[in-house]
Amino acid sequence: MQFYFYHERFKDAINQYQLDEEQLRFTGEPKDCIKLSNEDSERSSILAIENDELVTFFVLHSNEGVKPYSDNEYAILLRAFSTDFRHQRKGFAKKALTQLPAFVKENYHEINEIVLAVNVGNEAAQALYEKCGFIDEGERRMGRKGELIIMSYYL
Repeated sequence: MQFYFYHERFKDAINQYQLDEEQLRFTGEPKDCIKLSNEDSERSSILAIENDELVTFFVLHSNEGVKPYSDNEYAILLRAFSTDFRHQRKGFAKKALTQLPAFVKENYHEINEIVLAVNVGNEAAQALYEKCGFIDEGERRMGRKGELIIMSYYL
């Protein structure tokens, strides 16, 4: 699996990316995320490509983006994490999360923590994040789609 920062050459892959209704309860559409990334230099849209196919998408949000969830100025927020509906349950999300710390260390040298916010109702995602080394230290916030569990991965 290779990670790429979004570039226009990936536009067709993004347009073909599919999320089902259940996924959309908890995450944003990659097209919308890319639009926000283009308008905000603190957001980077990242594509996880396996065998020339876009299988997983996420955003890394630094500085202002992470502030509602962490006081650590050296933290980065993982947001809008999703796997294309057609590629779910094939281990791609786990593979992406396992490779994420090395990618962050390589591209964001000052970062020492990856923070994410997962909906209380999204138990499958919580279990996956835990399996991949994210820790729930009891922090909770209210989000647009309900109560959020704040989880951290320390680099």
